[in-house]
Amino acid sequence: MSSDAGVTLNGAGDFTSIPILDYALLASPTTRPAFLTQLRSALITTGFLYLAHPPVPPALIDAIVAHLPRVFALPQETKDALRMARSPHFLGYSKLGAERTRGAADMREQWDFATPRACLWAPGAPEYRRLWGPSQWPDEADVPGFRAAFEEYLARVEALAYEFAQLVGEALGVGPDGLARFYDARELMQHRAKIVKYPARDTVASAQGVGPHFDAGFLTFLLQASDHPGLQVQNLAGTWIDVPPRAHTFVVNIGKGLEAVTQGLARATSHRVLAPPPGGGPRYSIPFFQNIAQDVRLAEHALQFPEEVLRLKETRGEIGVTESVNFSEYDSLPSGQVALIGRVKSHPDVAAAHYPDLFKQFFPEGMPTHGTAY
Repeated sequence: MSSDAGVTLNGAGDFTSIPILDYALLASPTTRPAFLTQLRSALITTGFLYLAHPPVPPALIDAIVAHLPRVFALPQETKDALRMARSPHFLGYSKLGAERTRGAADMREQWDFATPRACLWAPGAPEYRRLWGPSQWPDEADVPGFRAAFEEYLARVEALAYEFAQLVGEALGVGPDGLARFYDARELMQHRAKIVKYPARDTVASAQGVGPHFDAGFLTFLLQASDHPGLQVQNLAGTWIDVPPRAHTFVVNIGKGLEAVTQGLARATSHRVLAPPPGGGPRYSIPFFQNIAQDVRLAEHALQFPEEVLRLKETRGEIGVTESVNFSEYDSLPSGQVALIGRVKSHPDVAAAHYPDLFKQFFPEGMPTHGTAY
């Protein structure tokens, strides 16, 4: 076994664990270069990393974690009144098993929220502009303090995501503003998050919490909000590698959008979640998905990377096996359309209610029993 800037490699040069990067290294000019070197290695080699000591207060994280069981414990009729099908923005509540990945139901219950933004779509504009708009929130009386705390959390992680995108640009040799062209003004952007509950394996129909998939966009910041294992990533050979929870630490991974715009230099890594072990209670997590501008076509932008960075990709090897196939349209469609297609495939009930033409395109035989995500 060998280690390259925190990435543990086997004899074939494939990763066997996820590196841990310490955000605190950025505070000193003497340790900042070490962080960027480790980040460059993680972007190219694993597409996944832990971020320790992030600039999100531990007390805020603890407050959010404490709220999660209360939100999911709301009466079913209360949750159903805020179901995603009511929202053209695909925001709201989804019941257990409502999505499918690779033909199998995902054993997770979830709420989708987003950073605050009005819907700016108008008739005649592309339909994907309707994808961004206000969240559906539980009443304050039902979960006191949750909305205020979660909106503060979203704001903190949003700020971290923009800073991290600058660090990605530095690490890959295109400078801190190298990725700025892919965002609109911040007040025009919207980023999404979920709170997710994975019931224990002895209480659900299968072990699939969510099946193998890639994320869209540029960056995902995942808070594993309980001590339960389950997250796994797929290395170049197709082997599943565990990513166990670490308190107050984010798991950061690369989306297919960032992979596309870097011509595969930064890699999006296939990942999945297994239902937690029997008898141990549910697993909770909070993924935050950083979006890019809806109108941008990634294929129209070619970033120029230094030769010494490109050579690192050559030493990585080729991806031999992957079980994920989603978000392959970035080479031909606007980013917003790619995101909308992903949402439509995942949530046909929302599509039928708000995007009837796209629903007919992807579900010509009518409403399936579940969504067909990915």
